[in-house]
Amino acid sequence: MRTGLALLLFALVLTTAFIAKPTRVVFFGDSITQAGVNPGGYIDRLRKMLPADQFELIGAGIGGNKIYDLFLRMDTDVLAQKPDVVVVWVGVNDVWHKSSFGTGTDPDKFVKFYDAVIDKLQAAGAKVMLCTPAAIGEKTDFSNQQDGDLNQYSQLIRDLAKRRNLPVIDLRKAFLEYNVKNNPDNKDKGILTTDRVHLNDAGNQFVAEQMQKALTGNVAAK
Repeated sequence: MRTGLALLLFALVLTTAFIAKPTRVVFFGDSITQAGVNPGGYIDRLRKMLPADQFELIGAGIGGNKIYDLFLRMDTDVLAQKPDVVVVWVGVNDVWHKSSFGTGTDPDKFVKFYDAVIDKLQAAGAKVMLCTPAAIGEKTDFSNQQDGDLNQYSQLIRDLAKRRNLPVIDLRKAFLEYNVKNNPDNKDKGILTTDRVHLNDAGNQFVAEQMQKALTGNVAAK
C-alpha cells in the first residue's frame, strides 16, 4: 500500500516537472510599448491572440526612452523578469528628439548601445528579437520631416539583425506598405497612428498581428 502511494506521488512529481511553462516574452521599448499594455493596446490584443498556456506577455515600455535608456534600466525592468524572449522596439525617440529637443542619438552611438543591449540580454539567456521604428508621420511620398533619418535608423537595425543573426520585425516596411494601400489622401496621421507616432485602434491591431506572426514563427513554446 505504502509502495503504491509512493509510486503515485513520484509519478505526480514527475508529471509536474515536465509540464511546459509558457514562454515569457518581455516587450522592451518606449511610450508605444508603455501604452501597449492598456486595454486595446497591441500587447493587450496579442494576449488574446496567442495561447495563454504557451506565452506570457509582459510590457516594459517607458515614454521618451531612447536606446541608452533601455540599456540603463535593463537589469531592473527586463532581466529581473527572467525573460525567455525580449522584443526590442526602439528608435523613434532617437530620431524624433533630434529635431524636437536636440537630444537624439547619433547613428554610431545608436548601434553601439544597441549591441550592448543585445549582448547583455543574450548573456542572460534571452532570445532577442528586433523591431524597426514604425513611423513619424504616415505620408507615403516620403515628405514626412523625419523620413530620411527614420529610414536610416531602420536600416541600421536591419543590418544589426543580419550581423547578429537575429529575427527582425520590420514595422517600418510594414507600415509603409499598409499606408500605400490604405492612405490614398496621403494623410500624415489617422491611418495607423493618432498623432503620427502613437498607435490608434487600427495601428494596435496591425502591430499585434505583426508580433503574432513573428512570435509564432520564431519562438517555439517550451
